[in-house]
Amino acid sequence: MRDTIKKHDDFLPTEMDIDARSALFFVRARPTKFQNGGRYGITASKRTFKFAVHRNRAKRLLRDWIVYNEKHMRNDMDYIFIARYPILDASRNDGRKAMHKALLYIKRVHAKQTKQ
Repeated sequence: MRDTIKKHDDFLPTEMDIDARSALFFVRARPTKFQNGGRYGITASKRTFKFAVHRNRAKRLLRDWIVYNEKHMRNDMDYIFIARYPILDASRNDGRKAMHKALLYIKRVHAKQTKQ
């Protein structure tokens, strides 16, 4: 399992970020600063989820989908997952498929950027 991002500064967007969007979440990826592999961070804001129960469920779902799709994540990149409100109605399989698509999109875009 990857390390988690804990510092606020690491969650802030940069120009080098690659974005992928889903109805359930956003993903931002960027090259990692560390030698020992990539990290991930999860956010579920109070603005989006009024109740703590909903924020916790959203984060729990994202963690499950990350563990399932970890083999599709690059070791030289940090990922930030931002939960959206429709995640509360998503099934486990739908979320796993959506995350798989988003991670493959990030891989393709990163490959194009490194070729240039």
